Amino acid sequence: MVQEGDYLAVFNSAHRVMKAESLLKSRGYSILLIPAPRQLMTDCGLALRINPEIKAEVMELLKQEQLLPAFVNRFVGGCYHNEEDLDGDT
Repeated sequence: MVQEGDYLAVFNSAHRVMKAESLLKSRGYSILLIPAPRQLMTDCGLALRINPEIKAEVMELLKQEQLLPAFVNRFVGGCYHNEEDLDGDT
């Protein structure tokens, strides 16, 4: 379900993640709402899977709509890494 290099955007409520999903899909972005992996402690239990090629555009749109996620992790080497942990590595 999550492939090497994919990003997972985790929100602090089910309402916000579903609102973000609806917005992004209405704009034609290929994202997927998935159950959040257990390794990622989440309040709502859901996450958006984002392809690395569209991540910057998706995050910009979410910022404009004041729907930024609580945090974003990237799946690298079989583990989820906080985006800040990967600065300079991607």
